[in-house]
Amino acid sequence: MQLIVAIVKPFKMDEVKEALGSVGVAGMTVTEVKGFGRQKGHTELYRGSEYVVDFLPKIKLEILAPDSMVDSIVDAVTKAAKTDKIGDGKIFVQQVEECIRIRTGERGDEAI
Repeated sequence: MQLIVAIVKPFKMDEVKEALGSVGVAGMTVTEVKGFGRQKGHTELYRGSEYVVDFLPKIKLEILAPDSMVDSIVDAVTKAAKTDKIGDGKIFVQQVEECIRIRTGERGDEAI
């Protein structure tokens, strides 16, 4: 069982969601986050004053999946979120030791 965490541009969220649905993802957690990487933010002008926007808006997706689905999920997110421009995001894959569904007590892949 793996936890896939993807950071993507907000305007790509609908495309990513559709791509994940097409590979069989039944659920995910989505969070609006802010951050920066190599982009380092940018400078904007507001009412004649220049200011630096250090943290850019991003979407963080968290998907818990059986090992057999990880490659197809990573491929789907990569293809759907790619713009070929800086700031497209990152995908992290982490091993998950245990998953327990609170309502039923199911464990492991059955709890996903």
